[in-house]
Amino acid sequence: MAKAKTAPKAETAAAPKAKAASKAPKAASKAEARAILNRIRISPIKLGYVAGLIRGMKVDQALTQLAFSSKRIAQDVRKTLQSAIANAENNFNMNVDALYVAETWVGKSLVMKRMHTRARGRGARILKPFSNLTIILREKGE
Repeated sequence: MAKAKTAPKAETAAAPKAKAASKAPKAASKAEARAILNRIRISPIKLGYVAGLIRGMKVDQALTQLAFSSKRIAQDVRKTLQSAIANAENNFNMNVDALYVAETWVGKSLVMKRMHTRARGRGARILKPFSNLTIILREKGE
């Protein structure tokens, strides 16, 4: 019974060392290029679908995916991605062929409130949400 108790302790002691070793390369991250688009006139949920579509892709595949997407907002996301690619190439001297979309996230921005007149002198509220989009590119490690 004593041997059974000591064996799991040895495994649990080795497990945190493995996690710490795996975190070390992430802490020393390579350069990353980003592009931010603020106050896009679309709901964050709808924009999140398109942003999630390109997450993790190589940039050439992501550009193709956005070019043939039927969503209206895909063209704005494509322009933002092209801006991030230009930032990577010009500001950080990254290899464009090795770039991939490391992270994309969408945040809420302001909400315009409008009034829609209804019957009997009543009114209904119309909410027109805006969103923020951030795209981060990194080079694929060979």
